[in-house]
Amino acid sequence: MTMPESNSHIRSQHTDRHVGAATSAEPRSGWPTRTQVLVIGGGPAGASAAWHCREAGLDVVLVDKAHFPRAKACAEYVGPGALPILERMGALAAIEAGGAARLAGMVVHTPNGGRIHGEFSGRHPFRGIRDGGLGVQRQLLDPLLLDRARAAGVQVIEGMGLHRVLQEQGVVTGAELMPRGGRSDRGNTPHVIRADLVIGADGLRSLASRQLGLAHRARWPRRYAFVAHFDGVADMGAMGEMHVRRDGYVGLAQVSGGVTNVALVLGARAAKNAAGNPEALQRAWLDADPALAARFRGATRVSPVRTTGPFGSFAKRAWHPGALLTGDAADFFDPFTGEGIKSALKGGELLVQHAVDALRAPGTQSARRALSAYDDTRRRALRGKWWIERLIGLAVAAPPLLDHFGRTMTRRPELADLLVGATGGVVPPTAVLHPATLWRFVTGAASPQT
Repeated sequence: MTMPESNSHIRSQHTDRHVGAATSAEPRSGWPTRTQVLVIGGGPAGASAAWHCREAGLDVVLVDKAHFPRAKACAEYVGPGALPILERMGALAAIEAGGAARLAGMVVHTPNGGRIHGEFSGRHPFRGIRDGGLGVQRQLLDPLLLDRARAAGVQVIEGMGLHRVLQEQGVVTGAELMPRGGRSDRGNTPHVIRADLVIGADGLRSLASRQLGLAHRARWPRRYAFVAHFDGVADMGAMGEMHVRRDGYVGLAQVSGGVTNVALVLGARAAKNAAGNPEALQRAWLDADPALAARFRGATRVSPVRTTGPFGSFAKRAWHPGALLTGDAADFFDPFTGEGIKSALKGGELLVQHAVDALRAPGTQSARRALSAYDDTRRRALRGKWWIERLIGLAVAAPPLLDHFGRTMTRRPELADLLVGATGGVVPPTAVLHPATLWRFVTGAASPQT
C-alpha cells in the first residue's frame, strides 16, 4: 500500500479545498467544524476506519450518538483472522488482558441431533497468530478500539449522531449532527462538520446509507437476533456452540466477564411472537429445547435481551461521491458465521488507500474513480467470504441439507476444521470453495492425499 510521503501535502489540499456555503448552525465550543475525514459510527468498523485513515496522515473526526462504554446486540465473537488487525492497532494485548475468553472453534448441533466439531487450528495447514479466537463483550472492545483511534490522533465526539448528510451538486460535503434523540424541530441546533470525505460506519440500519440512496434490503434471510448475557450456563467450555433447530438457531459462547453470550436468531414470522417481551420469548425457546433446558436451569440472565435485525442488508454500492460505507452499513448477511467484527475491522484496511487517493486526486472525476474502485477492492477481498456465508445460510434454512452436511463432516472431521477455519478467517475461502473440496462436502469422499 502506497501512503503519502508526508502529511503536509494532504493537509494543504484539505485547507484549500472549497467546502461550499457556510451554515447557520452554531458550532459547539471546542468542536471542529471542518475535517478531511468524518467517520459516522464508533463501533469496530468506525474505529478501524478512523485509525487507518489517521495512520495514513489524514485529519479524522469520529462521531457516535452513544456514550461509551455501551452494550450492543452482538455475538461478541472475534475470529482469529481479526487478531492481526487488532495487534497492528495496538489493541490486542489490552483486550486479552481485559479477560477476553478464548474460543478454540465451533460445535454446530444439527436439527436431527448431529454434531459438527471444527477447530480453528485443526486438521489443515493454515495458522493464525493465535490458536483461536476471542469472546469479548462490546462494552470492553469498543472503548479500547476508540482509545486506539484517539491515541493515533483521531478526535472522537460521543453523544452526537448523524442527523443529515450534506450534499452539494450530488457530492457529500459533510454532515449535520444531533444529540441522541434530539430533533431540530424542538429547538435543537444541529452541529455541522464539513468534510472532504464522509465514511458511513453506522451499522446495520445505516442512516448514511439510507440518506444516500444506497441501502437495500434482501428478501432472504429475514431474521432477527435476541441477545443477552447469562451467568451459570452449565457445561460451557472453550468451544462456541450453534444449536440449529427447524424454527431458528441459538449461539452460545463464553465472553469476557465470565458470562455466556446467548444469541437467539429467528425468522421474521417467529420473531413477531416477541410481542414486546423478548425476554419471555428467549427463555421460552431455551426451556422448550431438550438439549438446552437442563443447562439453563440454574442460569441467571444478567443483562437485558437486546434485539437487532432484520439481517440480509447490503448497499447497492459502498461509495457515493464524497462518501464511503464500511462494516454492517455496507453489508451484513446473517450472524451465523460470526464474521461481523472481523469484517468491520477489515473494512478500515480496505478503504484507506481509496480515501487517500480520493483526497489527493487532482479533480472531481479522479476522486470519483478512486472511490468507485473501493467496490472492486471489496469484491476481491470479500467475494469468498460472501459465497461461504450464503452457502451456510442455505444449509441452515434447509434442515435436511444441514443434517446431510453434519453426517458428512462427522465422517470427515478435517472438513469441519476447514470450514470453521474459513469462517474464523484462518483458512482462505478458496480452500473451501475449490470444486474438489465442495464435492467432498457433498459426498463425504476422502481427501486425495489420504
